[in-house]
Amino acid sequence: MNLVTYLGPEGTFSHQAALYWALNNPGAELRPVADLLEAVQEVIDGRAQVAVLPAENSIEGTVNLTLDLLLERPDLSICGEIVLEVRHCLATLASSVEEITAVYSHSQALAQCRRFIKKKLPAVTVSAVSSTAAAMRQAAADRRLAAIGPVFAARLYNLPVLYHDIQDYPGNKTRFLVVGKDKKMPPTGSDKTSLVLALPENRPGGLYRALAVFAAAEINLTRIESRPTKKELGEYLFFLDCEGHAEVEPLRSVLRELEPKTALLKILGSYPKYRGEQDA
Repeated sequence: MNLVTYLGPEGTFSHQAALYWALNNPGAELRPVADLLEAVQEVIDGRAQVAVLPAENSIEGTVNLTLDLLLERPDLSICGEIVLEVRHCLATLASSVEEITAVYSHSQALAQCRRFIKKKLPAVTVSAVSSTAAAMRQAAADRRLAAIGPVFAARLYNLPVLYHDIQDYPGNKTRFLVVGKDKKMPPTGSDKTSLVLALPENRPGGLYRALAVFAAAEINLTRIESRPTKKELGEYLFFLDCEGHAEVEPLRSVLRELEPKTALLKILGSYPKYRGEQDA
């Protein structure tokens, strides 16, 4: 079964990303789950082919649990990425903001709409719930409540939209990773590779020497982030995304040269770059 798991309930941005993946993978069936751990476990146990996991937001930053899951599960590999523009709305059965007594949403969505809330709903109770979809469901049951989330979710729960595009920053985007069990993607000519590395010791220039091999081969690093090893204060892992496929030159030789310069080098996956509407 070509089953795709994602963080539910229906109507979340994860649901939108999963629908996008299904659109490009005919026959895929979607299953919402309660949390990211369950989404991954379904893949590990063989009940799902892939899981769609939120990885980073251009404003709020990285989803640390997703990185942890990729690191902790050696049998997981990234096989795709999806980038969604985050556009929030205020949805409610109320006919005006004066009728609203409380607004609900996921904590990240509330953080992304701070200015709007302060300006339009300064005296209203603001409560964080498990997802934007859960917020829509609550607002659909009580006209005194409002929800912040995507128009996609508002339509799903038959909630009128009172305000569109209420996010504080234009161009807000969330990147999702599609992960499978030992799932390797063939080169396409337009690929990215994600990897994690650790330095053999903490000394001046250690990270520079490791990254210099990418510069020498003129390979573009599209992302680099440090995360604590959770073992010792001051020890870090470095998560990198770069252009190219791990099995294709010049990246193949760079990874071979990089290995002896690191204490840990794990390829999290090589996969096609997200191309937006061109993929649809």
